Amino acid sequence: MPNSEKFKPTYILIAINVAVYVYTSVVGGNFLETNYDLIVRYGQVGVLVFAGDYYQLLTSMFVHASIVHIAGNMIFLLVFGLRGEEMFSLPEYLLIYFAGGLTGNLLSLIPIFLDPTIPSVGASGAIFAMFGAAIIHTRRTVGQSVIGALIYAFFLLFLSAAPGVNNLAHIGGLVTGLVIGYVLGARRKPSTKYTVSYSYSTPFGLVSGG
Repeated sequence: MPNSEKFKPTYILIAINVAVYVYTSVVGGNFLETNYDLIVRYGQVGVLVFAGDYYQLLTSMFVHASIVHIAGNMIFLLVFGLRGEEMFSLPEYLLIYFAGGLTGNLLSLIPIFLDPTIPSVGASGAIFAMFGAAIIHTRRTVGQSVIGALIYAFFLLFLSAAPGVNNLAHIGGLVTGLVIGYVLGARRKPSTKYTVSYSYSTPFGLVSGG
């Protein structure tokens, strides 16, 4: 169920992320790294969210800490986003993206896992959701085992883990994408049908079937 060629959500999301980075760079006066005050204002800081700045749950998904940060995320969004467009309708695509990002952000609010005074920014939770949904949807739709997809997903999660990385956002996004992708895949029948033809000889001539 691919999206229309006239509306490419992946390109639009990339454009929004880049536009936000350009804005924060101009306001902060630095194109290589985002001004810390802007990160605190538009990123997600647990204590501020609990104090009523709920908008940070959404805005933090479009703010990036540096040009390296946004470049890496946008490359992965391009790869997994375009793949997702081939599998999901526009509402499904947006559901996976934003549900994954928000779930990752909500999980990051748990104080025992992440210091609530440390800001978190980036679209990686939403991107992990798209990745997880795409790989498990592919397996589930054709009736194959999803174990391989799960192993691959969590292997990539392990590779992405590093100091200074919000691993909770990655986990929340990935699990959300896996769940949504599995449900959508289970509701659809395989799009490819296979026909088997055969022939054999008898005393009365050639017999074929298919």
